[in-house]
Order: sequence, then structure tokens, then C-alpha cells
Amino acid sequence: MRIGIDIDDTTVITVNSMIKYADIFDTQILGRTGTNGNLGLIKNRYYLKVLYGWDDKTKSNFFNRYYRNVLEECKMMPDAIKVINNLKDKGHEIYFITARLLGIKDCDTETITKQTLKDINYDKLVIHASDKLKYCKELGIDLFIEDSYETCKELEENNIKTLLMTTKMNESIIDENIERVNNWSEIGEKLNR
Repeated sequence: MRIGIDIDDTTVITVNSMIKYADIFDTQILGRTGTNGNLGLIKNRYYLKVLYGWDDKTKSNFFNRYYRNVLEECKMMPDAIKVINNLKDKGHEIYFITARLLGIKDCDTETITKQTLKDINYDKLVIHASDKLKYCKELGIDLFIEDSYETCKELEENNIKTLLMTTKMNESIIDENIERVNNWSEIGEKLNR
């Protein structure tokens, strides 16, 4: 089976470092209030705009200043390395397909991402994949593991099986057609069946 896997908040925990540096940027650079304890407002992947009210230019300035720090500080989700390597050992092909940004000042996204994934045996890494459906079709992905409900829904509508990793951003969405998982241990159990 060809398995596609998202990286941010699916394989590594990104939201913590993103919020940490977004708060620094919002309070120290912009002189504003930070998240102000409003993390409960995170309901989709555009949480920087929701939590901070940033326009595109402000968001771009944030990424140019802190994106490297955000990516370098991401921590691997528990059991991700073990489960993914186990799947690879069983003969599955592993493709990381991520929307991580390229072309950010002083940030070599590809090198940082490869360093993050250094302990995982995988077949291919696709970065800056804003259209994941396109890459899943090109690569013949049979199953995709992702934290974005919108992406899972689009893939399912195009006959690509998905597993939605539950996060704060998607936990309140109810869709009986989308199968949820809560951690990598659970993913391993499902795929070993």
C-alpha cells in the first residue's frame, strides 16, 4: 500500500512552537496582546489569522522572522517513528506530503524537514504541496493520514482513503464518512488489522 502522511500536527507537533513564536511576534514586535488565552478559538488551519487578526502581510513578516525557529522546535508525536518504520518494514511505501512553505527568508525548509524525519525510513518527501489531492493522484496514494478535515474530505471525495488525526482544530467536526485517529499507536493498530 502507498501511504501518504502529512507532517505538521500529524507526524510532529507544530502548533506549540507556532503559538510560542506567534505570541512573541504579536506582543514584542507588534505591541499587541498575544493569544490572550483564546486557544479555544482554534477551529481550522488558519488559526494565526483567527487568534491574532493578522493580515497576509503581517503573517508573511511573522514567517520571515520565525518560521525557521518554529520548524526546528517541532517535536515528533509519540510512537510516530516506531509505527511509520514498522509500516515501511512491512512493505508499505511511505510518502510525506506537506504544505510546509518554501522560499522563506533564512529558512531552508527542506533541510530542516529532512533533519526532523531523519529517524524515519520513507520513500519520498514532497514540500509546499498546497494541492495534496494532485500529489496523491500523481503518486498513487491509497491512504492519507492528515490533520486537516478539509483535505481529508477532498481526498475521500476522490476515492482516496484517509485517517483524520484529531487535533484542537478539528475535534468538534462530526462527519461519519471520515475515520478519525487520536495517536500513532491507534494508527498502527488500524493498519496492522
